[in-house]
Amino acid sequence: MAIIHVRIDERLIHGQVAAVWSNSLGITRIMVVNDEAAADDLQKGILKMATPPGIKLSVLTIASAAERIKEGRYDGDRVFMIFKKPEDCLKLIEAGIKLSEINVGNMAYKEGAKQIKKSVSVTKEDIEVFKKLDSLGVKMTARMIPDEPAGNFMDLIKDMI
Repeated sequence: MAIIHVRIDERLIHGQVAAVWSNSLGITRIMVVNDEAAADDLQKGILKMATPPGIKLSVLTIASAAERIKEGRYDGDRVFMIFKKPEDCLKLIEAGIKLSEINVGNMAYKEGAKQIKKSVSVTKEDIEVFKKLDSLGVKMTARMIPDEPAGNFMDLIKDMI
């Protein structure tokens, strides 16, 4: 299995992911890794409808994603992995799956968060997770679309650390 791109996007699959990212990456599978989405049949149905034709979809819990990846179930696939929140990325890494780079695409404003980019707001808890990911050697960028320059995400939060 080749993990082509890893993205944090609270919206999961939407027009930008379905049209722009999927086409530019040449993926064969979108893998949504989020415990809540995997347990919600309605959300899984909506995600399936939003998935472009010809692209396979997996909506998995963190534990199931780790298990299936280790089993080699997606060998031969070009996978676009999408997470709803940074903690899910960290949990998957802690479950033994290597993620070398993560693109922080969209994290909506919530109570106590600070906006660091037009589409990215982070809480103190998020920052702690990003620091942990950084300490594990994960490169992080913040791009909405593939053509946007891939700057270092940690530079956006360095004054908050």
